[in-house]
Amino acid sequence: MFPSMRRARQALPPEECDEILRRGTSGVLALSGADGYPYALPISYVYDGTQIYFHCAGTGHKLDAIARNPKVSFCVIGQDLVAPLEYTTHYRSVIAFGRMTLVEDTGEKRSALEQLGVKYAPIDSARNRAAYIEKDWDGVQVLKLTIEHLTGKECMALTRQRDQS
Repeated sequence: MFPSMRRARQALPPEECDEILRRGTSGVLALSGADGYPYALPISYVYDGTQIYFHCAGTGHKLDAIARNPKVSFCVIGQDLVAPLEYTTHYRSVIAFGRMTLVEDTGEKRSALEQLGVKYAPIDSARNRAAYIEKDWDGVQVLKLTIEHLTGKECMALTRQRDQS
């Protein structure tokens, strides 16, 4: 169903893909937009080791696109170091492919919002985090990307370094 990576030697092992998803603070979500145009947007997220959660408003282009076609991809760049004298970049990135759904279960929604809060405001108190969740509860939606395929890749220079160690 998913094509194999052309440069399979540069593929990242699953544990490194996991690490990039856990460490990343934002990625680019790609959807099927209106009138057949692709729609890609930068967005913050949280990865729980199995699924990726996002939060958004209750209406908008993103939700319309998902309603039309729930198949999405999400890319996180874990490293992007320009090497000007080599005319390249030393990169690591991950792309998750899967289906996006609206989280309707209140327990799962609350858990995802809590995880987002801990990730982006780690020094805040649990009490303050809970207050924010309650304040915005009715207006916030939580989306869940169920991963069907995950790939990670690094530049050849990093692959060579890995091979030498």
